Amino acid sequence: MNFKKLFHMQKELDQRIETQHKLHQERLMERKILALLVEIGELANETRCFKFWSVKPPSKEEVILEEYVDGLHFLLSIGLELNMTDLPTFHVLDASDRLTEQFLTIFDEASSFKDSLSVESYLRLFKYYLQLGKSLGFSMEQIYHAYVSKNEVNHIRQSQGY
Repeated sequence: MNFKKLFHMQKELDQRIETQHKLHQERLMERKILALLVEIGELANETRCFKFWSVKPPSKEEVILEEYVDGLHFLLSIGLELNMTDLPTFHVLDASDRLTEQFLTIFDEASSFKDSLSVESYLRLFKYYLQLGKSLGFSMEQIYHAYVSKNEVNHIRQSQGY
């Protein structure tokens, strides 16, 4: 996956949002971390992996993928706060944990990142997020194309006063 391009696209969107909403002097890291956590929760909700009390199936794949890339937008935006412009090559392994465990691990990693704000912690969080995408059945190519598509939607939303 071309993370350099994704960071560039996210930077353009972030700059547009910050200009349009006059946020250049604002510290946004905490809000971005909270937004990421909310998006991860929305993703978990669509997978229904934790809903032991329900027989309703998970949402359709395209809904889950869209929620996944919503989280990716905030992960990239957080990386920009750390002056990241690319990522090292990750070897994303198949996860042996259940989806519920993976979500909990990602929440833990996001919390650890919030406390440290270190690049090392960020990279670990990103790796677990990519692993979750793989466990959800998404290829890197699917994720990339879904991100590009949702990024375009986000620009359109900004033009419409979202």
